[in-house]
Amino acid sequence: MFLNSETDYAIRIVACLAEHNERLGAGAIADFTGVTQRYTLKILHKLSTGGVVKSYKGARGGYVLARPSGDITLLEVIELMCGPINLSRCQCAEDGCTHPQGACYFREALDDVSLYMRNKFKSVTFSRED
Repeated sequence: MFLNSETDYAIRIVACLAEHNERLGAGAIADFTGVTQRYTLKILHKLSTGGVVKSYKGARGGYVLARPSGDITLLEVIELMCGPINLSRCQCAEDGCTHPQGACYFREALDDVSLYMRNKFKSVTFSRED
């Protein structure tokens, strides 16, 4: 199981902004992260809409983190890009379990692992000082 490429790139982009700790243009971010500028702009838009990144327009425009890097968690970025962390559709309220006899005995293990992953990702921030 892998994070999708958009989420992987979003993590790189947030880490880049945290590392440089200054306003950067999309081209510079693309160069630092190895992500195409077009894809960088798409991801930056999502990160900006989600409140992780702040954008500035104009000649002195660019992007910065919207909050201190220590206040932005890996969980926040992952869930912003690909939704809540669940290992199975049966854990999602909208899909629910489709097992003919109701929730199967695997549900508890899936819930436990998903909770562990959420907690682990929530404990990791983009600050180098953590």
